[in-house]
Amino acid sequence: LPFLLLGGYIASDFYIEHKAQEERVFQLVPFGHCDVLNKKCILKSGEFEVNVYDEGGITTVNSTFPLDSATLFLVDKENVPTVYRLGMKDSPYYWKNRTPLRDLVANKGDNHKLRLIAKIKGGQYISEFYTQTTK
Repeated sequence: LPFLLLGGYIASDFYIEHKAQEERVFQLVPFGHCDVLNKKCILKSGEFEVNVYDEGGITTVNSTFPLDSATLFLVDKENVPTVYRLGMKDSPYYWKNRTPLRDLVANKGDNHKLRLIAKIKGGQYISEFYTQTTK
């Protein structure tokens, strides 16, 4: 009996350790209207905030916590995503890449579906949202 009890403790330790190493996934939700071209697109999850904006065809993600990586997806009308891996710009708080987003939402009223995956130390923050140009 003591051997089985000890085996149970060891097995539960392995299980708990494995669970701790699994990536946790959190939902980022748009805070109000999202307009990437006019620098008005904030995604939130608790204390964590991400600002998504575009300047001159360079789409940038700026976060309140340092990221390990950031990936942006532009999703077309058929729901097919195009992947843009963002590169770090000066610090792990800023990630950017050239995208065609500015051309896709150039006119007032234009909208486009986006997805974002921001990774921080074992956690993934994900979002699917629309940007709509307001002016």
